[in-house]
Amino acid sequence: MKTPLIAITMGDAAGVGPEVIMKSLGHSEVQAMCRPLVIGDAARLEAAGAIVGSTLRVCRVDAEEIEDAAFDSDHVNCVEPDSATRLIPADLPWGKLSAVAGEAAYRYVELAAHLAMEGRVAAICTAPLNKEALQAAGHKFPGHTELLAHLTGTPEVSMMLTTPKLRVLHVTTHIGLIDAIDKIEPGLVERTIARGQEALVRIGIARPRIAVCGINPHAGENGLFGRGEEESKIVPAIEACRRRGWNVDGPLPADTVFFRAQRGDFDLVIAMYHDQGHGPVKVLGLESGVNITVGLPVIRTSVDHGTAFDIAGTGVADERSMVEALRAAVELAPRG
Repeated sequence: MKTPLIAITMGDAAGVGPEVIMKSLGHSEVQAMCRPLVIGDAARLEAAGAIVGSTLRVCRVDAEEIEDAAFDSDHVNCVEPDSATRLIPADLPWGKLSAVAGEAAYRYVELAAHLAMEGRVAAICTAPLNKEALQAAGHKFPGHTELLAHLTGTPEVSMMLTTPKLRVLHVTTHIGLIDAIDKIEPGLVERTIARGQEALVRIGIARPRIAVCGINPHAGENGLFGRGEEESKIVPAIEACRRRGWNVDGPLPADTVFFRAQRGDFDLVIAMYHDQGHGPVKVLGLESGVNITVGLPVIRTSVDHGTAFDIAGTGVADERSMVEALRAAVELAPRG
């Protein structure tokens, strides 16, 4: 049986994406577990390969011929969205914000989503794009999560961050804190828990132990802090999930629940807003963290870091998060 075909989007060409891709594809374990297909700019990958000292050759592949492409440990297959028009100029500087790079990053994700929706690739694994560059190119999305939801026609998705010791699923992500608290309501919390339950069962955890964070300090401490948000916005969702037979605990204080989860008490933590979940994950495993979009009709994993313009083009970017993101894509990809 063939290993799954994984589309790897190159991300922002001015960032570390091309470098971590070339580094990660040099790992024999990556070559053994999947057939990696980069959607990006072949010349930029070649330049990144030279920077990181890679011996891999970059080969251009037509999008219509990906199923017949040859895969081996000596080269990297790359599909360019428009082979007749190069999206990335040869002199694009590393580490500089660019609408040109933002447009190209959008086009890479667009093609990957198209291939995944057609079932021609088993999963998408994304290198980082730059939100400012994306918006400078006219694409008004806060990031990959919302962009992929749009491209696949999905009304609601969730962001799951994973490290070797912790999984976190977010109820809200790229909105301000006041707006996040406003947006949180029992239906959204229940749907988020449901997406987490389904994702963990899919990877083989038959009865996931799910912890749900509160919003306020000490999860409100029985109404002492806040304005009753835990009771009105979170508790009804937890009760509904318990009626479905799921193992859900909360609302729990966020200042201790992440410690308990990484100790092994829980398989998943439901965070209410961006920084509540992102902070612990990045402390525990920025280098090996993985971002998974839960709720899409396709599989999407990603590195858990940004474009790192400050080190782009230097060859020092750490590829471990990309290796782990590819591993997660393979684990989640449909078989057969």
